[in-house]
Amino acid sequence: MEHLHQATTKSRELPMARSMCWHCQSEVTGEYLCGQCVKVQPLSKDLDYFACFQIPRLLNIDEQQLEQTFYELSRTFHPDFYSTKDESEKAISLGNSAFLNTGYRTLKDPIQRAEYLIRLEAGAVKDIRSNPPSDLFEEVLELQEDLETFRQLAPQGPSSELEALRKKLRDERERLEKRQADMEALLQSQFKEWDQLQEGTPLPSQAREEKKSILRNMQEILSNRTYVRNMVNDLLETTS
Repeated sequence: MEHLHQATTKSRELPMARSMCWHCQSEVTGEYLCGQCVKVQPLSKDLDYFACFQIPRLLNIDEQQLEQTFYELSRTFHPDFYSTKDESEKAISLGNSAFLNTGYRTLKDPIQRAEYLIRLEAGAVKDIRSNPPSDLFEEVLELQEDLETFRQLAPQGPSSELEALRKKLRDERERLEKRQADMEALLQSQFKEWDQLQEGTPLPSQAREEKKSILRNMQEILSNRTYVRNMVNDLLETTS
């Protein structure tokens, strides 16, 4: 049990799913293990990933701290440590470990981190758009026509028309990849603005409006980026 006690020394304030131990009904005050029967406790379903890893709701995070906390918590909840326990403890450790792994993957990736923060701060995120950004609309229509023509010509074997179209599509892919990179740079600037606002002390009403504006901007950029990225993947798959 040494690994369990070592891992609990730093993070005793994560909310549990219930205030009483599921096994002995003793009061649970935030420890991962019951103080009486030493049974592992389920994490609260209301716990968000930022709170789980004890980092503020920022978009440029300390990845070293994230990784360190992840491994500390993994030593507490990993199912391998509960292989000889009863089925209830196995199930709890598996659930806690799955939550931890998903949270780590989400916060480690900047795009997933931003999407998750938007869900936390602004509620459910709207579905990713099915239409291209307005300034790409005409270009995308032509691109889709070229892709369809390429798919029709490809089974017929090599031809000058096919190779010319392949080159055109590859050039278009490079332009879209540049567009995606520009979107990601713009997203980074929004990350910086969000973090500065979170760490500053503006008036509550002012902060509320500024946060809403940044969240809307990020959601728009993420939607556009997703559409462009899907087009790039389609081009790669079709012309490779």
